Amino acid sequence: MRVIEGTSNKYLCIDLNDRSFTVYEPAQKDLEDFMGAKGLGLKIFNDLLAGKLEEVDAYGEDNLLIFSLGVMLGTGAPCSARFEVITRSPLTGLMAASSCGGYFGETCKTAGWDGLIISGKSETPVLLRIDENGAVFEDASGLWGLETGAVQDALAPGADEGTAVIGPAGENLVRYAGIRCGHRFAGRGGVGAVMGAKKVKAIVAKGRSVRYEPVQPDLFKKTKSRTRKYINRNAVSLGYRDYGTNMNVRLAVKYGYSPVRNFRDRWNPEAERTSGEEMAARYRTKHSACRSCAIMCGHEGSYPDGKIRQIPEYETTGMFGSNIGNYDPDLIGLWNERMNELGIDTISAGGTIAWAMEAAEKDLRGSVLRFGRTDNIAAVLDSIAYREGEGNELAEGSMRLSRKYGGTEFAIHVKGLECAAYDPRAGWGQGLGYAVCNKGGCHLGSYMIALEAQVNYLPPYTTLGKASWVVFMENIYAAVNSLQMCQFTVYGIIMEALIPKYVPRFILKAAAAALPGLAQALMDWSILSDFFQSVTGIKMNKWDFVKAGGRIIRLERSMNIRLGLKPEDDTLPARFTSEKNTLYPGRNTVVPIEKMVKQYYKKRGYGTDGGPGK
Repeated sequence: MRVIEGTSNKYLCIDLNDRSFTVYEPAQKDLEDFMGAKGLGLKIFNDLLAGKLEEVDAYGEDNLLIFSLGVMLGTGAPCSARFEVITRSPLTGLMAASSCGGYFGETCKTAGWDGLIISGKSETPVLLRIDENGAVFEDASGLWGLETGAVQDALAPGADEGTAVIGPAGENLVRYAGIRCGHRFAGRGGVGAVMGAKKVKAIVAKGRSVRYEPVQPDLFKKTKSRTRKYINRNAVSLGYRDYGTNMNVRLAVKYGYSPVRNFRDRWNPEAERTSGEEMAARYRTKHSACRSCAIMCGHEGSYPDGKIRQIPEYETTGMFGSNIGNYDPDLIGLWNERMNELGIDTISAGGTIAWAMEAAEKDLRGSVLRFGRTDNIAAVLDSIAYREGEGNELAEGSMRLSRKYGGTEFAIHVKGLECAAYDPRAGWGQGLGYAVCNKGGCHLGSYMIALEAQVNYLPPYTTLGKASWVVFMENIYAAVNSLQMCQFTVYGIIMEALIPKYVPRFILKAAAAALPGLAQALMDWSILSDFFQSVTGIKMNKWDFVKAGGRIIRLERSMNIRLGLKPEDDTLPARFTSEKNTLYPGRNTVVPIEKMVKQYYKKRGYGTDGGPGK
C-alpha cells in the first residue's frame, strides 16, 4: 500500500465527451487559501470556467460536477467521513455545494484522489469506475431506470468500494434530485439532476490502495483525542447520539420554530408524536452512522410492518410532518424511504408539496394535495420522480410554480432553494442566515437557531449582534465544509471552552448580543485549525481558519453575482416578514430582515451589487 503524507493534491479530471481522463493539480497556494472540499472545489470550478461562468447551463456539457474530498477523509479523525459535491444548481441557477457522508468519499480518497472533476455529457448512460490508475467507462443502460437501492444492489460493491448513484429523479431532471452514497445523500440544489443530465448513472470508487499519514502526527493524535473528549461531554452531541436530529422536534415545539401548514403557524403540540424521543421508543432505534463518527446521530429502527428503516432526519420529519398537517411518524418513515429510493431531496419536496397544498386551498392552482390528507403522498412522490401528471410541475420547485400561478408570498424559499424546517420568526438570526446564504434557504449556512434556541446563547428577538454572528458562523461552517468534517461537531467544540461552558446563560446572552466580537474570541475552535495543520503541515491558527472561511464565502458570493444574484435576492418570503400572528403561545413576531441585511453587508464589506467587488 502506497503511503501519502498529507494530501495527494490530485483531482481526476473526467471528460465524458471523449471518454478520457487527465490529472489536475491545484496550486499549493489554493490549498493554503481554500483548504479543500467546498473551498477548493469552488476555486477549481471558478478557475476552469473563468471565461464563461455566466454562460454555463446547469444541464449543459460545460457545467462541471465536482466531488471534492478535503484533507480529513481517510485519516480516521472523528466525524471526518464527508465530502462536498459542487456544481451549478438547476434549481437556483447559483452555485450548489452539497455535503455528503457515505463510504464513496473515503474509497475515492484512498484510491489516491482528492476529488473528481466531471465535464462534458455522455450520449448514453454510463457507469464510471475509479481506481488509482484513473477511470474506466462502462455501459449503464441496464441500470438506467432503476431506483437507488436497486442500483447499489446490482453494483454489489466490495469491501474496498464505494458508490455514488442517482435514481429516477436524477434521470428525469427533477430540479431537486440528489445523489445517494450508501444510506447518505448529497441532497440539496439538484446535484443529482446534473449527474443525470450528464447521463452518469453511477460511480464506483475502488480504494484502499493508498494510506494517508498526517505531516505532524503528534499534533494530530493530540487533536483527535481532544475532539472525542469534547464531543463525549457536550449536551448537543449527546442529544443527537440518543435521539438523532429529531431531538429538534421537542425544541421546535417549545421555542416555536416548527413548520406548521406551510409555515403559516410555527407551533402544534401534536408534533411531539414525531419527536426523536418518541421514535426511539416506538422503533427501538439503534445507531446507523457515518464511518469514523463520534456523535452517532444516524439511527435505524424496526417499523410496525417489521421492516428495518433509516430514521428520518429532523428536516424530513418537519417538512413531511407538521408542515403538511401529518403527525404519523410511520408515514414519514415510509415516505422518507421512498424519496431515498427515487433520489429526491426531502426538504425541497416537502416545501414544494406544502406550497401546492396552500395554492389549491386558495384556488390558485388545481391539485390533489390537501393539508392533512396523507393517502396520496406516496403516489405524488412517484409522479415527481417520473415527471408524470401533476408531478411534472412539482418537479420544478416552489419558486417556478409560484411565479407561474401566483402565491409567491407563501412560497417558502430563498433564491429558489426551499427553506429547511426552522421558522425564523422564532429567531431573527436564523432569518438573516437564510436570507444571505449564498446557495439559498439552507439552514446550515450559519445555523443561528442553535445559538438562539437550542443552547440559549443569543436572545432571539433582537437585531443586536446578529450580523456579526451570522458572518462568524458562516465563516466557521464554510471552513469546516472545506476541512471537511461534519458540521455537527462545531457546537461540541466551540461551546466547550471554560467561559462559554460555565458562565451563567443570562450573562452570556447579554454579552453575545452587545459584544459579539468578544464573545466569539472567548470560544475555542483551535481543534479545527489544528486538524488542518497537523494533516497538511500548513501553519494555521484559529483566526486563520475563520479568515479562510470568509475567503470561501466571498469567492462563492462573487461567483453567484456573475451567475445573476442580485441584492434584492437577499431576503425572506413575505410570510416571515409580514405575517405576525400565529398559534404560538409565546411571543409572535416578524423578521426585520432589511435592517439586518444592511448590517450584514457592512460587516462583510459588500458593495451596492451585494458582493465583495474585485
